[in-house]
Amino acid sequence: MSRFRLYPTPAQQVALLEQCRQARYVYNLALEQWSMWTRDKGPTPGYVEQAKQLTEARAAFGWLRAGSQTVQQQALRDFDQAVRNFYAGSHRRPTWRKAGLHEGFRIVGSQASRIVKLNCKWAAVNVPKVGWVRFRLSRPAPDAKSYRITRDRADRWHIAFAAIPPPIPAPGTGEVVGVDRGVTVSAALSTGELLTCPGLSDREQARLKQLQRRLSRCRRGSNRSQRAKVAIAKLQARAGDRRKDWVEKISTDLARQFDVIRVEDLRIAPMTRRPKPKPDPERPGRYLPNRARAKAGLNRGILANGWGLLVQRLERKAAGRVEKVNPAYTSLTCSVCGHCAPENRESQAVFRCAACGHQANADVNAAVNIAAGRAVSARRETPPRVSPKREPQLATSA
Repeated sequence: MSRFRLYPTPAQQVALLEQCRQARYVYNLALEQWSMWTRDKGPTPGYVEQAKQLTEARAAFGWLRAGSQTVQQQALRDFDQAVRNFYAGSHRRPTWRKAGLHEGFRIVGSQASRIVKLNCKWAAVNVPKVGWVRFRLSRPAPDAKSYRITRDRADRWHIAFAAIPPPIPAPGTGEVVGVDRGVTVSAALSTGELLTCPGLSDREQARLKQLQRRLSRCRRGSNRSQRAKVAIAKLQARAGDRRKDWVEKISTDLARQFDVIRVEDLRIAPMTRRPKPKPDPERPGRYLPNRARAKAGLNRGILANGWGLLVQRLERKAAGRVEKVNPAYTSLTCSVCGHCAPENRESQAVFRCAACGHQANADVNAAVNIAAGRAVSARRETPPRVSPKREPQLATSA
């Protein structure tokens, strides 16, 4: 998706929210019909039958007829695709769309091509039932057959065109790079570069903590709580924008400079899962400490560094050139002699091999192992520990 910032006027924002409300109503109504299925009844209406019901509803209710038919039909299309994804096993069960959380709608067909370039920085799109709405041309607008208008929790409007850019061609130099992802250092390259994902500053973090404390003291549903939520959302959106911008720039540079990009095959979802409670066997109904607070801090550090987003964008931009390596023992293996031992890594940043004395940055050493593809055989390169009292065993002939 090629996303741009949309700048509607206050009157246009009211009209856009009304379109979002109608799209959300049609989607939830289709979900309610689908949820009413039981074994003793027939199949629930599909998209074609629901589209006929939508036509009858628009003829009966004026408030529904005042909205765009394209927006409402595409809401049915979105639900139909969500059901297909659920039965295919690629997505979870469709859920209800909520106000303030799911604000958006989609435009397709000839109406999606009504775009006019105003100058080198601005353009306008003709949204049905809304009019011409300006958006910022941060890059050339692509030629797309559909677009989606959304509003995030920070009250920012965006327009996203359904146009996937082509992958970045390989430079043809044959160079390979390894990328080691971490919390203190977001990404360490085998070339020796240490990259850090920008986040909120100390002043902004203090402001965020102050707003969260203020929200905890507000009455639920009050105007003060709503203002606090918007202020918190703006700070979190600022951190997300900085993280996405950093990921886009780093992934583009790596795709342009290297032919093969090797990363660790990490399962981020289980890594960021909260720890399970530990029941106390001596006291029924009580639980032992499970270091949940420390694990929560680690989870926030992993998510704040954009581990998954970086690999996702690399796979899109450098299609077919991203290789995933088993991450086992990459941080404990010497990149020079291949010796693998826990005492090799003295601290988070210092690596000193106990066998050959090689010293380097721990993250860079792991990135070199990933680039060389040594992670899979790292444990087998170290001879197993054998008791000195054991008699030597003769090798069996083939």
